[in-house]
Amino acid sequence: MQLHLQTWQEVEAYLKSAKGIIVPIGSTEQHGPNGLIGTDAICAEVIAKGVGEAAGALVGPTINVGNAQHHMAFTGTITFKPSTLIAVIADYVASLTRHGFERFFFINGHGGNVATVNAAFQEIYAGTSLKPGGNVPALRCKLKNWWETPGVQKLSKELFGNREGSHATPSEVSVTQWAYPEAIKRVSMGEAGSRMRDFCDAEDYRRLFPDGRIGSDPSLATPEHGGRFVETAVRDITEDYRKFVTVG
Repeated sequence: MQLHLQTWQEVEAYLKSAKGIIVPIGSTEQHGPNGLIGTDAICAEVIAKGVGEAAGALVGPTINVGNAQHHMAFTGTITFKPSTLIAVIADYVASLTRHGFERFFFINGHGGNVATVNAAFQEIYAGTSLKPGGNVPALRCKLKNWWETPGVQKLSKELFGNREGSHATPSEVSVTQWAYPEAIKRVSMGEAGSRMRDFCDAEDYRRLFPDGRIGSDPSLATPEHGGRFVETAVRDITEDYRKFVTVG
């Protein structure tokens, strides 16, 4: 169930028996020669919808712009500053808290969001902790990176081994091919650069990784693999969501 496809009466009815909501968050950034710019947001949204269906949970609108400043040397990338993303997340949660939601389960598609999303959670908690009258203990936020579940990691190793890499990976490209087969790109590519050192700004990143990939071979991606990744991620994350919303 997607929030934006419900009426206000339906959301009000949902809140009589449930207080949790799933929030997909991703990024709009380059993903190598054959990866879609919307890859991270697409993966988060597709998997979040699956978890929502399996768990009978509402799924909020996707936050599809994240922290992607290091990709800005590649055309089409859009980024928020960390302070902007923190504000977006805080306002998103505050809006839904006002209506009675208490559990916010963020399904993330972009590694560059992790530090900022966790910082946003601390800002949210600080707001309740510092409020006159004490804490509001009902409010909880959790971040789940879809690619880090045991099942997804096992499948990635089985299908791609050390050719998975760490950006523009065949696993995430496979998910987008499964979700949008009409947008599959066929591009020849050589060996990707691997991470020799930490990168800083956008120009530094592009010098190290000229075509955008980090140690990955997304030419191995297929829609069939993508379907397996979605099924596996949904199964693993649904269990995590159910545990999260039952914690006191």
